[in-house]
Amino acid sequence: MKYTSFEELPIWQKARELAQFVFVITAEGDFNKDFRFRDQIRAAAGSIADNIAEGFERSGNKEFVQFLYIAKGSCGETRSQSYRALDCNYITQETCDQLKQKTTEIASEIANFIKYLKNSGLKGSKYKTNE
Repeated sequence: MKYTSFEELPIWQKARELAQFVFVITAEGDFNKDFRFRDQIRAAAGSIADNIAEGFERSGNKEFVQFLYIAKGSCGETRSQSYRALDCNYITQETCDQLKQKTTEIASEIANFIKYLKNSGLKGSKYKTNE
């Protein structure tokens, strides 16, 4: 099956959900008052979906893969910032664990998609993987 838009990609959908989750947890309490940190973790989480979308809209898989690597890096950045948020008592251990689970899962799925695209021999189309 061929993907016709980035919105169809399961990894983009999960990244969008993660960005919304981060927005909700950063809108509360002291986290909301730490403007720089709040904005930084929101940007990192949003960057995951944004880079998946931007890469998809590029002309070929080579560029798409490059943007997927950036998105994967943003997963790591978001995960690291979740530990900082925990250390600042902005979030609970449970919320930190949820962020870790979500970012690790998305990063793994991005890595699998990168592997698929690199091995597919496709030059421009994005096809469904067996995730």
